[in-house]
Amino acid sequence: MAGGYEPRFEEVAEGAYAFVQPDGGWCLSNAGVLPGRELTVVVDTAATVARARRLRAETDRLRGGSRLAVVNTHQHGDHTFGNCVFTPEALVIGHHTARADVLESGLGLQRLWPDVPWGPVEVAPPQVTYAERMTLHREDGRIELIHPGPAHTTGDTVVWLPDRGVLYTGDIVMNGVTPFCLMGSVEGSLRAIRLLGGLEPTTVVPGHGPVCGPEVFATCSRYLRWLQRLAAETAAAGATPLEAAREADLGEWGALLDSERLVPNLVRALAEVRGAAPGERIDEMDAFARMLEFHGGLPACHA
Repeated sequence: MAGGYEPRFEEVAEGAYAFVQPDGGWCLSNAGVLPGRELTVVVDTAATVARARRLRAETDRLRGGSRLAVVNTHQHGDHTFGNCVFTPEALVIGHHTARADVLESGLGLQRLWPDVPWGPVEVAPPQVTYAERMTLHREDGRIELIHPGPAHTTGDTVVWLPDRGVLYTGDIVMNGVTPFCLMGSVEGSLRAIRLLGGLEPTTVVPGHGPVCGPEVFATCSRYLRWLQRLAAETAAAGATPLEAAREADLGEWGALLDSERLVPNLVRALAEVRGAAPGERIDEMDAFARMLEFHGGLPACHA
């Protein structure tokens, strides 16, 4: 974890912590810890066993003898592979679609970056699932789990602490990092962000990138609307996502990490322009292949 990629632990509000992993690029996702006298909740669990063990050590330092639960914000391995460091002691909770997708995906993410030191990961999917909303009641207030519909994926969960104004968004929102909605929906992401803004959080823990405030919603929404306009122009010109990405002027979006995600994002946006339903299955592997062609190889992963 050398070279500027060391995780840091931040108290973002009283009794609410973020496990932030710079620089927020591929597989360097954030997590959270909500310690309580009776129940401690961990939000996501990192990509590698070594990073998950770091998160577990911080969690155990804070929780005392309280029971342990993990909430997964979605299926991807950089948010779920560390579950195995917390189970069988912890109960894992997630959206019912996320459970199915974790089981289907397995360890597939590791095949993309075989040189990452993943450690002895064992797939540990959510054991308790919900459909729309779920509330965890604790002595210090509610912890609300909300499924905002297809956005980053079809099984997203955000974790909302209404009494503290803290929102853990998973990858629906990223700060300084290119949004990614190949497996969900561009329009659905915009709807989800409007819902999150309506909660009026004061502190946002994004899926990737530094902890921030609600201003991040406007930035992500601007990117997604720009993406929709580009997709409409691409469809009118009869171009492919790869061709459109090569010709696009990224403007302010060129400064975001992982800008190569434009290609798979355009695949999803074009599908929606042509009438695809949010979250409708598309050829994800082909979209990744086109992204690698655009990028000139595999993007760096420092997990």
